Amino acid sequence: MESLLSPRKMKRVMMLIVTLTWLRSTCGELLDDQLFEVGKLKMFVDDLPDMPRLHGFNSFHGILKPTSLQIGMFSTKWKFHRDLPATQVFAYGTSRSKATVPGPTIEAVYGVDTYITWRNHLPSSHILPWDPTISPATAKHGGIPTVVHLHGGIHEPASDGNADAWFTAGFKETGPKWTKTTLHYENMQQPGNMWYHDHAMGLTRINNLAGMVGAYVLRHHAVESPLRLPTGDEFDRPLIIFDRSFRKDGSIYMNATGNNPSIHPQWQPEYFGDVIIVNGKAWPRLNVRRRKYRFRIINASNARFFKFFFSNGLDFVVVGSDSAYLSKPVVTKWILLSPSEIADVIVDFSKSPSRTVVLANDAPYPYPGGDPVNKENSMVMKFILKTEPEDDTSIIPKKLIDYAAGDVSNAVLTRYISMYEYVSSSDEPTHLFVNGLPYDAPVTETPKIGTTEVWEVINLTEDNHPLHIHLGLFKVVEQTELLAAGLEEFKECMTKHNDAVKCKISKYARGRKTAVTAHERGWKNVFKMMPGHVTRILVRFSYIHTNASYPFDATQEPGYIYHCHILDHEDNMMMRPLKVIN
Repeated sequence: MESLLSPRKMKRVMMLIVTLTWLRSTCGELLDDQLFEVGKLKMFVDDLPDMPRLHGFNSFHGILKPTSLQIGMFSTKWKFHRDLPATQVFAYGTSRSKATVPGPTIEAVYGVDTYITWRNHLPSSHILPWDPTISPATAKHGGIPTVVHLHGGIHEPASDGNADAWFTAGFKETGPKWTKTTLHYENMQQPGNMWYHDHAMGLTRINNLAGMVGAYVLRHHAVESPLRLPTGDEFDRPLIIFDRSFRKDGSIYMNATGNNPSIHPQWQPEYFGDVIIVNGKAWPRLNVRRRKYRFRIINASNARFFKFFFSNGLDFVVVGSDSAYLSKPVVTKWILLSPSEIADVIVDFSKSPSRTVVLANDAPYPYPGGDPVNKENSMVMKFILKTEPEDDTSIIPKKLIDYAAGDVSNAVLTRYISMYEYVSSSDEPTHLFVNGLPYDAPVTETPKIGTTEVWEVINLTEDNHPLHIHLGLFKVVEQTELLAAGLEEFKECMTKHNDAVKCKISKYARGRKTAVTAHERGWKNVFKMMPGHVTRILVRFSYIHTNASYPFDATQEPGYIYHCHILDHEDNMMMRPLKVIN
């Protein structure tokens, strides 16, 4: 759709936007002394909510049929803590009165289609500051652009939630790659855990921060029931975890001044909050029985990594990673989750040596070289155990689900994917690129449907970047440290040419190798790319549970994408298009 504004008028509009952003930044600095003193919030006083559950199917006389859901995005109030004023949020729900943060848990069934019309009921202006200099989706006539991505879903391109497929309230304005009002989720992939969240260009970090996240569980009863894992709403629960900061009036706090304000008035490289939220409550508590529970843990933070552990040494038994089961359970004392990663775990509280246990965190922020955790962000939630023993018919089987093994020798080609961070004269980050290219540069990754590829991901930055690939699933093969000797020479060559072969990658990728953690050796859609390392992954562009072809045309527009899932990085160009071909 062509602009109705002349170039001169459009320039004036953009100048006005920048001015308003600057004014908001100035006002934001004046309000910094109004931050809520997080130490005054008592922990473990709110019960853990179980979010509303929506069936992604209909049942007629025991036969499951496709269904259509209407889910809206609403501006509403939400209580994150007993002693914190209600917070203005953007929330998903079937109505304004039923909207929650996080949104309802959608439960789908393998082989039964789910159709969802996501409706934007948001106001004309945002509740958080945004930066017009990072090329965000911008509606010419007002309104907040949104688009929903089902993270981990394998479905048609038009339903993938492309960043340019955004729309405003009532579909009044739409992005250049928007095509349809109702999205189609085929639910033909392996059973497992997904989550949905906003994905609008340049606005993902603030739309998610405002509250637009929710869980999506795909079940396959014939495959999962024989495993005899904990089931039922009480014993099988998603835990959506993220961090936030608040002002004294309860509003979400986000710094309104950028680290390079003369370049980006508002953008900062990472957002961190000291209040840890689980299922919409700050440091909640959950009364549990002395038996096994299943927790589907989703890190929905913008930038915070969590290294989870139990305060009394209780074990996690990991049965799935991201959207797929492991081949066998893995027992571990800790789990490191980057933003958007999912850990599917069993916790056996009958083995707890104490009556209470805290789920805790000790991941530095930014990860891995940032500040150590403090009292507030090191605590996640508390479990309070009943004293009497409990009958428990669930088990932890010796084997789970075997999928395609993933053989590097079957890869049809090798790609080099390089991560760059660029800084200002004051050594502050200005933007981040993949392969030295902005998002809107012509597509360079064109895998063929049904093939596997080796991606050598070269992280030339100081941060750990969680790489997320839409459509494709991958296995992590190994991580190799780049030799310190000559590293700056290699970085200089890569920055100039972005050609790993020309810059002699084999000469530098010869350092210490880091083994892949046992519970992360299954098929994933996100993984942590260590700084100063080359991470080899085997990417598969077909199902892992069957040899059947996709039931949709994956070559259609608008295609797919891959990106860093630190949302502040993704919004500032650390994202690239992915075009699948026949």
